[in-house]
Amino acid sequence: MKKIAFIGAGSFGFTRGLVRDILSFPALSDCTIALMDIDPERLAAIKKAVERIVGAGKYPAKVIATMDRAEALKDADGVVCTILAGGVNVWRYDVEIPKKHGVDINVGDTRGPSGIFRALRTIPVMLDICRDIERYCPDAIFLNYTNPMAMLCRAMQGQSKVQVTGLCHSVQGTAEMLAKWIGAPMNEITYQCAGINHQAFYLEYKWNGRDAYPLIRKAITERPEIYNEEIVRNEMFLNLDYYVTESSGHNSEYNAWFRKRPDLIEKYCTHSTGWNPGVYGYILDEYLKRENTWKNDIDEWLAKDEVELERGHEYAAYIFNATIGDGTLFEFNGNVRNFGLIDNLPDGCCVEVPVLASKRGLSPMHAGALPEQLAILVNTSARCEELAVEAAITGDPRKVFHAICFDPLTSAVLSLDEIKKMVDEMFEANKKWLPQFKHNS
Repeated sequence: MKKIAFIGAGSFGFTRGLVRDILSFPALSDCTIALMDIDPERLAAIKKAVERIVGAGKYPAKVIATMDRAEALKDADGVVCTILAGGVNVWRYDVEIPKKHGVDINVGDTRGPSGIFRALRTIPVMLDICRDIERYCPDAIFLNYTNPMAMLCRAMQGQSKVQVTGLCHSVQGTAEMLAKWIGAPMNEITYQCAGINHQAFYLEYKWNGRDAYPLIRKAITERPEIYNEEIVRNEMFLNLDYYVTESSGHNSEYNAWFRKRPDLIEKYCTHSTGWNPGVYGYILDEYLKRENTWKNDIDEWLAKDEVELERGHEYAAYIFNATIGDGTLFEFNGNVRNFGLIDNLPDGCCVEVPVLASKRGLSPMHAGALPEQLAILVNTSARCEELAVEAAITGDPRKVFHAICFDPLTSAVLSLDEIKKMVDEMFEANKKWLPQFKHNS
């Protein structure tokens, strides 16, 4: 019997879906699901939901719920993390302060000034979790879903011996979107995808072994409904020649092209029909709404007559089945350090590349070099992330300032002095959560 621990289990929708997927594998159907969260109300709710899934599937699994991380991790074979350090009411400063200074943020959970301060708050917590894993379950496979993905994974992989990788649904999700656009069955699509989290690109995208990029270009340029679904990403593809994995809303803040002027925001970031159009603070607003509605959402789900048991497409369950289940090999795109994986990105930075999961563990694959136009963009983000991670570990606020100085959107909007004032204000708003920093930048 295997044990899988969920740290931050109160992320109701995600935990529920992932437990459903894990138990659908026969080799994992009798595992112990250990749910851990610091919010007792959310913890009680997710325990009810998981027990309902176990009952509906008639699985021989065991469910435990605890607020004690050590208890959850003790002898675990797999660990999943979905925490939010500081909560939504702290995260809001990451978006609102840059906006006050002229940097218009859409999501703010990955990179740039918002993502960097989120990383500064979260890295110490993640390193604490890694130390507990080293103590209580040193051989466990640790799968991280918490953002900012690249900076957190880079810190953990550099500061601990835990076998950890970070997962994002954008790679398989975008691959399915592109297949739909060209009318291809997903089982006939193959691709090679590499870069960094949220800035990975399909270096190859093929339908039955033939290059499908001409079909994608034709769909985008000839069908307005497709162009309008992902305006930012489609503009990036038409000009950079490769398709990026994460949504238009996210990608609009990772470069200098779409959000530096109100007219550009109106043209590119306001009218997309995809799930995240790119308007200011969209995701933060959604999370703030959930703060008032999550209980009703849970009650509605628990009241449903039937429980959906069909396996979904998140990577984690397949990885656990490959590593601690029946051993069926599984290839996925994961976040790992760049030691000979992408030739023209910084050595040791966190990259997102194909990884093979097996009974031997997690084995990253060499992806080669990015096309030069992509390498320029991705190098900038990767180097800023390297500097921010070093800042989080050393407690050097000057490194935070320098990392944000070179963020493409920030540097397109603000002078160095203006960036300094913004960073100092963000430090002041976050001082309760950043004890490793003794003074501002």
